[in-house]
Amino acid sequence: MARRGIFISFEGIEGAGKSTQSERLATALGPDVVLTREPGGTPISERIRDIFLASDDITPMTELLLIAAARTQHVDERIRPALDANRTVICDRFIDATVAYQGYRGGIDLSFIHQLNHIATGGLTPDITFILDLPPEIGTSRQQHAEIARDRLDKESLASHRKVRTGYLSVAKANPHRIKLIDATQSPDAIHAEVLAEYEDYTW
Repeated sequence: MARRGIFISFEGIEGAGKSTQSERLATALGPDVVLTREPGGTPISERIRDIFLASDDITPMTELLLIAAARTQHVDERIRPALDANRTVICDRFIDATVAYQGYRGGIDLSFIHQLNHIATGGLTPDITFILDLPPEIGTSRQQHAEIARDRLDKESLASHRKVRTGYLSVAKANPHRIKLIDATQSPDAIHAEVLAEYEDYTW
């Protein structure tokens, strides 16, 4: 039976450092790693991402269905083929983001979200998920001071970001075998060291 690659996802509220830590782990693991993101990761999924971020008037259900469509294409075209080729895949956001954002923030029934996630991924779940936990006040402050373009999610209220954090903490509590909860108030170097140690523990 052929070996399958390791699937790693990074999650967290805006400003938690997901993209930075995803990139650092990919660099540490070497050139054969597939680094990707959601929504996005393929040409079609990136076009859906543009729609997803384009309007302040988009409803949570529209968000959910757009993400599911982008995720289906992403899994089928990029993630699963890489895993089947025994490559490591690192994804900036995956199924847990949908629970936190469209479920806890958007108020959509969680059982429906879980069913849709299962359909969109064909049952694919990350082997390891790092949730970078951060108080929303700190995340918002980081985003405001960062020299990057802020999208509509970055600009949402503190109350919205608090709901997302609550969602992530609930997901972490329900999936302790898969999810590693990391204190994202630490320095980027300290977070990277902890991530790398958890990865090495998993692969030992």
